[in-house]
Amino acid sequence: MTDVFFDNKFIGTVDDGNKFVDSLRISRQEGKINSYFNLMFEEESDSVFLYASEGRVQRPLIVVKDGKSILTDDVLEKLKSNQLSWSDLIKKGIIEYLDASEEENCFIAFEAGDLTSNHTHLEVSPLSMFAFVGSLVPHGNLTPAMRTYLGAKNQKQAIGLYAMNYLMRIDTDVNLLEQPQIPILKTIMHDISDYSRHPAGQNVIMAIMSYEGYNMDDAIIMNKSSVERGLGRSYFFKPESAEEIRYAGGLKDNICIPDLEIKGYRSEHDYRLLEDDGIIALDQQCGEDDVVIGRTSPPRFLNSSEEYSLTQNVQRESSIVMKHEEKGKVDMVLLTQNEDGNNLVQIRLRDQRIPEVGDKYASRSGQKGVIGALYEQADLPFTASGLIPDIIFSPHSIPTRETFSHLTELIAQKVGVLSGRYVDGTMFNSEEEFDLRNQLSELGFREDGTEVMYNGFTGEKMDARIFVGSIFYLKIKHMVANKIQARATGRVTLLTRQPTEGRSKEGGLRIGEMEKDCIVAHGTSLLLKERFDVDKTTVPVCERSGLIAFYDRFKKRTISPLYGTNSKINYVDMAYAFKLFLDELMSYGIYPKIALVTKY
Repeated sequence: MTDVFFDNKFIGTVDDGNKFVDSLRISRQEGKINSYFNLMFEEESDSVFLYASEGRVQRPLIVVKDGKSILTDDVLEKLKSNQLSWSDLIKKGIIEYLDASEEENCFIAFEAGDLTSNHTHLEVSPLSMFAFVGSLVPHGNLTPAMRTYLGAKNQKQAIGLYAMNYLMRIDTDVNLLEQPQIPILKTIMHDISDYSRHPAGQNVIMAIMSYEGYNMDDAIIMNKSSVERGLGRSYFFKPESAEEIRYAGGLKDNICIPDLEIKGYRSEHDYRLLEDDGIIALDQQCGEDDVVIGRTSPPRFLNSSEEYSLTQNVQRESSIVMKHEEKGKVDMVLLTQNEDGNNLVQIRLRDQRIPEVGDKYASRSGQKGVIGALYEQADLPFTASGLIPDIIFSPHSIPTRETFSHLTELIAQKVGVLSGRYVDGTMFNSEEEFDLRNQLSELGFREDGTEVMYNGFTGEKMDARIFVGSIFYLKIKHMVANKIQARATGRVTLLTRQPTEGRSKEGGLRIGEMEKDCIVAHGTSLLLKERFDVDKTTVPVCERSGLIAFYDRFKKRTISPLYGTNSKINYVDMAYAFKLFLDELMSYGIYPKIALVTKY
């Protein structure tokens, strides 16, 4: 008997698992069972698994019978003339939606010419096995699957034109490319998705070579003159908002320029950018610690005498202030009301981001890296025709990743640029590499994509020919301006007296075990001692009890917690975190005794 499981729950047994699965499959094709129902027969365990739960990834396939597709030419003609629709194909059992489990029992052909009597299904298109963003990767079939996946992930993080009405919206942390372009090497999905309305990248000239050592590993060298002409420039939009909240007892917030009498008044310099209504002016440049919306609020806590006293009702400062390391221009000011009827002020800040060392870039093939150096145009290598690359990419990034699509894109886009047309790079159905090479040769270039180049510093001809072409490059949202963090002195946490954590809180960078080892290995132990002294504290310790003593301010003397004044007290330097640890041990009822050793 064969066990039957429905959504992984045992529901019974059948005599023959194969016949049972075949009958259910026929019923599904005839429309008697829901088309999104899937089934699988596992011979090893002699079990049938039925699935109808939500959340399963399914994809459409054409049903094959006796080695022939049942999607005939007559059906295709009816589809073209709109006599049939996609849903009709599913109802008639011509198209089936299979999940990963049912595919285990199927034999799927890529093309109609590959069909044999053993095949059960045919791909609608080989591209359909990829999701939307994955199918935007050109020549993905020439690349390891993981790189195609990374190429899709990079496109999700790429900066482009995310919405046409971005000027009318106040969205959180938005990046916008200043001059987005359409790729020359496209896939069919670029046309289907109307990619020209939301492009996210730029076509650049790339040379693959090692140059001066600043593009080692995954780093790239970028043409500074190209950046000055607008390459890779983007804008970062960030919203700030303040609400006039109403409190019990008729109290409410006020959006205004705070008076000198206000609790927590900052300084006149902090409020300098505010207009008479307490809101910053449009197109005003502001930076760290500047007030953008002035606001005062009633006291957080009122005692019984203050509730009825107007003189005691002192407002406190609660303005919206620019955080640490933030800057920008006021791009939009919006005055409105929220659903509770409270006045709401929203401000959108705009900051231009020009490419700098450390900004992240990537190709659609999953080759990502940061800018290692920005070189003047005069210092970069040039071709015999005077062409200077925008980006110099390291050749050592290709063999380890096996991203051959990165190389074929350079040739394909080079053909497209020279012949003034878009090139089709759809996976499994792209223009042949052989034809592209022949076209490149006909256009007067070497068919392998290499060119003679000259050194930008000396003008000498380079011994090796350099692989040069055009490529669609993406600017990724991970930029130095959003992540740069440094600190000398500043705020500390109340509990441990160590620096605060996090960039927005002006925090320090934590040194862990491995960082400590690196500092020791470099022979800079004094630096390590300095870093570990951030929470240094001096505490009195009783010699007899080994416990931390305390200072009596009235009698002006240090007292042991066990022996009072009948013990010698010594002052010991220790980390405040260690002193906190001793206190925690005592709270558990553990006696931590400090043994003091006298130095001779």
